Amino acid sequence: MESYRLTISEIKSGYGDKKITPVSVMDALKKRISGLNDKINAYCFTGGSGPVDGKGVLGGVPVAIKDNICVKGQPATCSSKILEGFKPPYNATVIEKLKDAGAVPFGRTNMDEFAFGSSTETSAYGITRNPWDTNRIPGGSSGGSAAAVASDMAIAALGSDTGGSIRQPAALCGVVGLKPTYGRVSRYGLIAFASSLDQIGPITKDVRDSALLLNVISGHDYMDSTSADVKAPDFTSALTGNIKGLKVGLPKEYFTEGIDKEVSACMNNALSVLKDLGADVKEISLPHTGYAVSVYYIVASSEASSNLARYDGVRYGRRSPDATNVIELFKRSRSEGFGEEAKRRIILGTYALSSGYYDAYYIRAQKVRTKIKEDFERAFKDVDCIVTPTSPTAAFKIGEKTGDPLGMYLSDIFTIPANLSGIPGISIPCGFTEKGLPVGMQILARHFDEETLFRAAYAFEQNTDFHKRRPVL
Repeated sequence: MESYRLTISEIKSGYGDKKITPVSVMDALKKRISGLNDKINAYCFTGGSGPVDGKGVLGGVPVAIKDNICVKGQPATCSSKILEGFKPPYNATVIEKLKDAGAVPFGRTNMDEFAFGSSTETSAYGITRNPWDTNRIPGGSSGGSAAAVASDMAIAALGSDTGGSIRQPAALCGVVGLKPTYGRVSRYGLIAFASSLDQIGPITKDVRDSALLLNVISGHDYMDSTSADVKAPDFTSALTGNIKGLKVGLPKEYFTEGIDKEVSACMNNALSVLKDLGADVKEISLPHTGYAVSVYYIVASSEASSNLARYDGVRYGRRSPDATNVIELFKRSRSEGFGEEAKRRIILGTYALSSGYYDAYYIRAQKVRTKIKEDFERAFKDVDCIVTPTSPTAAFKIGEKTGDPLGMYLSDIFTIPANLSGIPGISIPCGFTEKGLPVGMQILARHFDEETLFRAAYAFEQNTDFHKRRPVL
């Protein structure tokens, strides 16, 4: 088997057996990218950072990095023209942790501009395509990371999840995507979209690799005021394969008429597997789920409009050459640099925060956000984890929803509540449609209980083969 097809665990085992070397893995990966990236467009920049010596827990393992996570000296543009030419003078904390573990941050993966999207169609570098069907989207905003892993152009990758941007593309590309508990992983060096929602997490080929990466990147960071001072366990210890007696909640609000029939069928089969393994599955209710999308797009857009105010053409990034005064410099730089979706979010957020509307929209949204969080707290008194579809549909065709922003926003309807509540969630492959498109199952757990996620996900994975399937390219 070509080394670029291996998992992190398999690569480390191969190094130990001296069947492969860090250099041979890197060379094979570069060759794979060279022959395939023009077709998929998963990367907007390729290049390594650091020695490839095989030392450390992740020694010699290349990890692809989403284009909104800072790597010193490499472009970090959030796939936007407004940050054209920007190269950070420092590493994000997760990059320092990867380097300390011996991993090689390799390449910048394509994304929706500033993570605004669910399809990776809004990037300044062009559309990323789904490896299972290149006429379809890979999901977003971490679509480049998910597509790279699914197409074996990456051994593993980091993404960011604000409303489902790791889990949804992982589901649509047939790989594993984890959003850790808010505060579990430092956000220092992550270019902000919505600061109370953003979280960095891994996209991998299997559950064990996800646990291995979380072991490395988690932990308290004094550079991030939202980082939780909670000791991280060895997440691989949860990979027992035993879920006998595990109480699994099935929220009735997530199984509605809006779910595609094939997604529903895959979920029913997945639930049968969990039951056969000894899990106790019961119906629960999360009554405020219906408000999640509305709440999210008020809160996220408000925080985005505030965070994006710093891009003015003065300090860094794109500066319009045609401006004749400071006010015109602001206007021209922002008008030329931001894409349509970014402008839409800025306008929505500024409106929600404006005088006369702040109480009616932003404050009310925050109150309902608390209700959504309380729904989960009540549910977790009776169950250990909650299982839902990751996305209501499989990957849709490129261009199908670009003229329908609301339809695009609803793609994240099942993932958004976890971000509003700050709880962890993982998406794992659980089946395929008749057209061969992957379907993902989402598992949610209590705050800082990623161990239960890994326990349930690993048990399911070991009794199915969906994670082993790869697109023919």
